[in-house]
Amino acid sequence: MTDPSPDQPAVLEPEPSSAAVVFGDRLELARTFTENLARHGEELGLIGPLELPRLWSRHVVNSGLVAPLLRPGRVGDVGSGAGLPGLVLAIARPDVQLTLIEPMERRVAWLERQVDELGLENVEVVRARAEEVRLKGRLDQVTARAVSALRTLIPITAPLLRPGGELVLMKGSGVDAEIGAAEKAIRRFKLTDVEVVVLGEGAVDEVTRVFRARVPSA
Repeated sequence: MTDPSPDQPAVLEPEPSSAAVVFGDRLELARTFTENLARHGEELGLIGPLELPRLWSRHVVNSGLVAPLLRPGRVGDVGSGAGLPGLVLAIARPDVQLTLIEPMERRVAWLERQVDELGLENVEVVRARAEEVRLKGRLDQVTARAVSALRTLIPITAPLLRPGGELVLMKGSGVDAEIGAAEKAIRRFKLTDVEVVVLGEGAVDEVTRVFRARVPSA
């Protein structure tokens, strides 16, 4: 898919067939969220000017593919920003309680508006930096997308987990190199079951890669 020229306004990508598979009977909510993000995302600094032609495939479906990895319980999304993946996962998994952690006021306001408009009863929005957030109890899983490299991300996400909790961190094609660079952090937090899960192969053009690992049970 080619990017629009400077004098040609960007147009929202047509909904791909994979969206129905990812979201099932929650597809209408995913459509509303995507349309809202397309309408307001650039002006609010949530997405870049070239993202509309790939908003569904690169961002919404890409985030939604992570939904089967979540377990019923409390999941934190660090640096939620536009709601990718936090709001998308809340749409796809109404049985999971999502805590969206975001420090920027305008982004928090956006997240809260979307929660209200979409009627998402399984979402809590918390304005804070991950390093400073104070939650009522620890989380079962923590996710994040496009926040920072693993060597930086692990030290701010692992402490949010309960004993035996799991990191489910979305990463790009360089994830293997990131794991190598994060060996010190992996050892420091005694992470086990470290693996990279590739989601969407054969079903979508852009697969989703997830770094998954557990903190000690005790």
